Amino acid sequence: MVNKAVAGDFSEVPPPINEWRRFLRVFFARGMVAFGLVVLVLMIIAAVFANWLAPYDPIRTDFGSSLSQPSSAHLLGTDNVGRDTLSRLLYGARTAMIVGFVTVFSAAIIGITLGLLAGHFGGIISMFIMRAMDTLMCFPMIMLALLISVVLGGGMKNVIIALSFASIPVYARVVNGLTLSIRENDYILAERAMGSSNIRVIFGHILPNSFAPIIVLLTLGLGNIILSEAGLSFLGIGISAPQAAWGSMVSNGYKYLLTNPLLSFAPGLAIMLLVFAFNLVGDGLRDALDPRLRGFI
Repeated sequence: MVNKAVAGDFSEVPPPINEWRRFLRVFFARGMVAFGLVVLVLMIIAAVFANWLAPYDPIRTDFGSSLSQPSSAHLLGTDNVGRDTLSRLLYGARTAMIVGFVTVFSAAIIGITLGLLAGHFGGIISMFIMRAMDTLMCFPMIMLALLISVVLGGGMKNVIIALSFASIPVYARVVNGLTLSIRENDYILAERAMGSSNIRVIFGHILPNSFAPIIVLLTLGLGNIILSEAGLSFLGIGISAPQAAWGSMVSNGYKYLLTNPLLSFAPGLAIMLLVFAFNLVGDGLRDALDPRLRGFI
């Protein structure tokens, strides 16, 4: 009788859960997330292999074929100085990806470091860092980036600096909140009781346990940065011609909406799809990495 009861108890133990399979199941539970991932992969391929995919030099002008309609020679037509729209669209994907990834990771490294320091040490360090972040957050990110871009001037490097500086407070505040929560756990208190250094506690325990929300924040931030860069370029203080950038392409093409609508519609659609794809993938990662949303099987 005892052996049967013990055997029954063991039979009720749930089978081990494959975390990777659960992540994939939750991540691809919604078809729109898969659509976003496909768009991202295609955009990355276009950005990486633009040299081979673009039929023409994106900055070469040909005034003889300016404002050409779509044809076999120019699938999306040409702009007002004869540059091939498709080629500039492909190279614009590279510009958007470079600005997006470099800006996000630069802002994340600085913001995460500040957030960890403020949350772990507290006191005057926290007060100084977080009040500085609060001051920066008084301005909308695009307005702060706009101000910095005006001071520094246009160009990819200055746009990256402006958007990185404007994005730091978001990462600092999120990581500060995570650090304040994680540092009160028993295993952190045990590490301190064992005499572990602050570096070991911060980078060995607090930071790894903050990865899930940070990854989601990075993914969502990429779409926001790309949209902000396009806005700055559209206003003429970001990346301007002859360098290919989707925002400046929309700005240059809106004058010809009635005769050559693709000059603005094509880069505008590319911006919309890329930002939408990053948001979809970010939502999917949030569902897959959050224990409260992903379930148990």
